Amino acid sequence: MSPATHLLASWVVADYAVRDRRTRLRIVLAGIAPDLDGLGLALDQANVWLGRPETDWYGACHHFLLHGILGAALALGLAALAGTRTARGLVWIGVSFHLHLLCDVVGSRGPAPEDLWAIHYLGPFLRSGAICWSGQWALNAWPNFLISIALLGWIGRRTVVSGISPLSLVSARLDTVVVHALQTRFGSGA
Repeated sequence: MSPATHLLASWVVADYAVRDRRTRLRIVLAGIAPDLDGLGLALDQANVWLGRPETDWYGACHHFLLHGILGAALALGLAALAGTRTARGLVWIGVSFHLHLLCDVVGSRGPAPEDLWAIHYLGPFLRSGAICWSGQWALNAWPNFLISIALLGWIGRRTVVSGISPLSLVSARLDTVVVHALQTRFGSGA
């Protein structure tokens, strides 16, 4: 699924799991962290633009380096180092991370039906044991769009009811403005 959908799904997990802003932020970051192994795409493109020999960092690394046990351990370890001390917070960080993997198994196929994306859960240590689903739908398929729209609707409703939006993770002022606008338009939900 797209990074935007992963972000929305991670917020829904965080919103359900905890009230602490910092732990929510860590849950959301854990839910998008696996896609850091996709940054090889920028390196590949930079080599093309700079006239250097073509590389395939994206193909070699994405869904292999951080979409598994190493990525989960790093996410949990960094969260603990950043101050997450409760078992509840760490469990939800792990849930958010693994939700990302599940979503990728279900909806991250490339444009061709045979272009399935496998999750190498034991990567980069082993190439064996890849997790793949033959019914995986394309990244731009209607189910992914429907899930994103449903998540946006859910988040909008929760924002009206709870008075907290995903923007609370980056700016209290912007969060207040958006919450006020949504509550004014759609009611306070109380």
